[in-house]
Amino acid sequence: MKKLIQFGAGNIGRGFIAQLFTESRYEVVFVDIDKKIIDALNKEKKYTLEILGKKNKKISITNVRAVNGTDIDVVAGEIQNADIIATAVGVNVIKSVCPAIAEGIRYRAENKIELPVNIIICENLLSAGKILKEYIKSLLEKKYIGYLDKYVGFVETVIGRMIPVLPDTIKKKDLLYVKAEEYSILPVAKKGFKGEIPDVKNMIACDNFKFYEERKLFIHNLGHAVCAFLGYFKKYKYVWEAIADKNIISVTKKAMNESGDALRKKYNLTKKEIDEYINDLLVRFSNKNLGDTIVRLARDPIRKLGKNDRLIGSAKLALKYGVKPENISLAIAAALHYNYEKDEHAVKLAKIIKTYGVQYVLTNISKLKSKEILTKMIIEKYNKKGDVL
Repeated sequence: MKKLIQFGAGNIGRGFIAQLFTESRYEVVFVDIDKKIIDALNKEKKYTLEILGKKNKKISITNVRAVNGTDIDVVAGEIQNADIIATAVGVNVIKSVCPAIAEGIRYRAENKIELPVNIIICENLLSAGKILKEYIKSLLEKKYIGYLDKYVGFVETVIGRMIPVLPDTIKKKDLLYVKAEEYSILPVAKKGFKGEIPDVKNMIACDNFKFYEERKLFIHNLGHAVCAFLGYFKKYKYVWEAIADKNIISVTKKAMNESGDALRKKYNLTKKEIDEYINDLLVRFSNKNLGDTIVRLARDPIRKLGKNDRLIGSAKLALKYGVKPENISLAIAAALHYNYEKDEHAVKLAKIIKTYGVQYVLTNISKLKSKEILTKMIIEKYNKKGDVL
C-alpha cells in the first residue's frame, strides 16, 4: 500500500484529501499538533465522513493514523518512505510545517532515494508552489538544493468541495466526525509534478491550471461573496436562506455571469460550459445540509476587497473583456457596508470608512484610481444603500 503524508487533519485533510487517497488504496498518515485528534486517529484508525447530498450517506475512512507535527524527526522519517505529501493547514500556518518537510527531504537525499515525491498544496494561496518551495529551500543547505529541484514536485490545487464547520455538540460526541458535500473533484497543476503522476480518484491533472484557479476565484468565491454580503442586508443567517431569496439569487447569478463571460472570452470557452458550472454552483449553494453561515462567508471583508481578490479582481476582469460589472459592483458596495460587530476586520473597515471615506478604501485597499469607471460605479451604488436590493 502506498503512503500519503497529510499535513493538517482538519476539514480539508479529513473531509476531502484523505477520502480521495484512501479510496485509491493509500495509507494516510496525518501530521497535526492537536494531541486529542492525534490520539483519536491512532486509537480508532478510522473516522466517519458524512456526505451531504440529496440523500445523505456515511462512509468510513480507514487506513489512517497520525504523528505529532512537533516531532520533526518522526515526521521526517515518515516522509523518507512516503509516496506523496499533501498540505491543508491554512495560509497562516504553512510556513511552520516547512522545517519537517525540509528534514524529510534531507533524509531522502542522504539515503539516495531517487523516486520523486510530490507535494499537493491544498492552500488558498496564489503561487502556492513557488512560495512553498522557497520556504523549504531557505531551510536546506546548498548541497540539497539540486536534489530538491530534481526530485520534489510542488503541485498547486483548486479546492472546490464545501465542508461545513461542525457545532461543538457534534465534536463532543465524535471528535473525528466530519461532513462534506458530494462534489469531490480535485484539479491539480500538471506541470508541478516530478516523475509519474499518481492515479488518484477524482484528481485531475490540468495543463491549463490558471483557468481553474480563476474560475474558482472569480465565479465560485465571487458567488459566495455576493450571496453573503447581500444576505447580510436581509439579516439572513444561512447561505441557503439567502440563495432562496429571488432578488439575491438574481444578483448573484448575474454577477457570476459577468465574470463568467469574461473568462469565456479569455479562454475561448462555450457559453454552455460556463452556464453549467454556474448553475451547478447555485444548486450547491442551496444545500441546507451544509449549514454554511452568512458571516463565515463574509468574514474578513478587507481581504475580499483586495485588488486581485474575488470582488475587485472579477470586476476588473469583466471590464477588461468588455463586460460591465453592474452586479459585481453592487456586491462590492454591499461589502463596504458590511459591519458585523463580531468580525474584527469588518469593524476595522467600518472605522476606516467613517474616518477617511469610501474612496480611501478603494484607493488604498482595492488599488483603484478615483477616476476609474469601476470606482464611480461602486461609489454610486454605495451611496444608494437603500437600493442595494
